[in-house]
Amino acid sequence: MANRNSAVQLDIRRSPLGRARGLGSAKAGATHWWAQRLTAIALVPLTLWFIWTVIELKGADQQAVVVWLSSPLSLVLMLTLIVATFHHLQLGLQVVIEDYVKTHATKLASILGMKAACILMALACIVSVLKLGGA
Repeated sequence: MANRNSAVQLDIRRSPLGRARGLGSAKAGATHWWAQRLTAIALVPLTLWFIWTVIELKGADQQAVVVWLSSPLSLVLMLTLIVATFHHLQLGLQVVIEDYVKTHATKLASILGMKAACILMALACIVSVLKLGGA
């Protein structure tokens, strides 16, 4: 009993950092967190540009859209929007899956399936834009 009380006493005297040491890396999620923030920041001007362009092209025929998308700047911005959108999507969905799916096997299968779906949808969008843009 004396050992148990002394262990509790030692734990009380330790700092919060000392109690947290050994419970896992505090740096593990930093890269994911930064990637999510950077894609969110990149998506703000890209989305505003896309909305402005859609409004500007309202009522245009397919040939006008092809001419617009044939511009290198428009093509690069559209591809950047697609990549940033789907990367941001998969980062956010991964956090939701990690937080709410309890069993390891289901969590792993859900994350892999979601990432595969995001990659396939992004590739479909990229191929469509490249085909339409004449590249």
